Amino acid sequence: MTAKIISGTEVAAQIRGELKERVNKLKEKGITPALAVVLVGEDPASISYVTAKAKGAEEIGMHEETIRLPADTPEEKVLQTVDELNKDPKFHGILVQLPLPKHISTDKVISYISAEKDVDGFHPVNVGKALRGEPCPLPCT
Repeated sequence: MTAKIISGTEVAAQIRGELKERVNKLKEKGITPALAVVLVGEDPASISYVTAKAKGAEEIGMHEETIRLPADTPEEKVLQTVDELNKDPKFHGILVQLPLPKHISTDKVISYISAEKDVDGFHPVNVGKALRGEPCPLPCT
């Protein structure tokens, strides 16, 4: 058996092309897919990751909005922000950038995200579905 070397750049370009087609089909129906990203604090790696997500969303024609909160934001304010995004029909997906500051419970925040809008697949309902082999969002890593 011989190994085949694949190009990550080519695979990524193919996936982006397929996603762009899907987004365009939704737009033809009057739906613009929208992602809300919640970023708490100024972690350089998180900022870089969120910036890349915004760029990727733009490339395929999605709407992306990053909600930036200071690192000292109380947990209750983060939960309130997630709750507002859950209720906002403009957003089809929500991503809370991890890690969160130490005073905020990651488990609590993830559980607060609507399972239907959880793009990371971390909500307990989605984890259970993944373990049962049911369709659900899957973590990217």
